[in-house]
Amino acid sequence: MTNEPNNEKLLRALGLCAKARKLIIGTPMICEALRGKQKPFLVITAADNAANTKKRLSDKCTFYGVRLTETAIDGETLAAAVGKHAKVAAVAVTDENLCRLVESTMNNN
Repeated sequence: MTNEPNNEKLLRALGLCAKARKLIIGTPMICEALRGKQKPFLVITAADNAANTKKRLSDKCTFYGVRLTETAIDGETLAAAVGKHAKVAAVAVTDENLCRLVESTMNNN
């Protein structure tokens, strides 16, 4: 990874979102949230997702009008940042202010 310090900032910001319980973790939970009333503001995917997972998230986010971003971070690193033990394909931020924080760390890349 070329932007190591900025990736660390992103991981810390996602950890903060998880601690604040403003993060949805995992593709099935994100797809369910997209269909619900409280839609997430931003969906972030891991770099090592399968093509089927990428397409599923891309199609759902496009249909429901939610921003989707792919990071250069693998699923295991993403999982460790949000406090999970198994690989995580995607996370979704559900708070507008925390979404701005996460986006600001990503824009610095």
